[in-house]
Amino acid sequence: MSRPDLAVGIGVRPGTDQARIRAALRAGLGDNVIACLATIDRRAAEPGLRAAASALGVPVRAYTATELAVVRVPNPSTRTASALGTASVAEAAALLAGHGPLLLPKTTIDGVVIAATAAR
Repeated sequence: MSRPDLAVGIGVRPGTDQARIRAALRAGLGDNVIACLATIDRRAAEPGLRAAASALGVPVRAYTATELAVVRVPNPSTRTASALGTASVAEAAALLAGHGPLLLPKTTIDGVVIAATAAR
């Protein structure tokens, strides 16, 4: 059975560079095919995230804090809720951008938070 392409939710701090993002994706996802990156709207224009998406040849999907906040996730964060108005960015964005359950729950690699579901 082949592995599904992935919708990857991602949380980054402002200024995170493309190399760090791509390294985190590779470390967390191996050679799985990434179909899109998804995040909170206020991070979608980050140059490092945009450059990583461009290098991968995938779109960046953006969701508001309100959209993310209504998604039930297994690993909510009170710190993220206080800072951004949603208890999850990576898991909630992956669930909105893809379908089915999380194939990779929230994982933090070198300050980059990723989660993944099967792509639509």
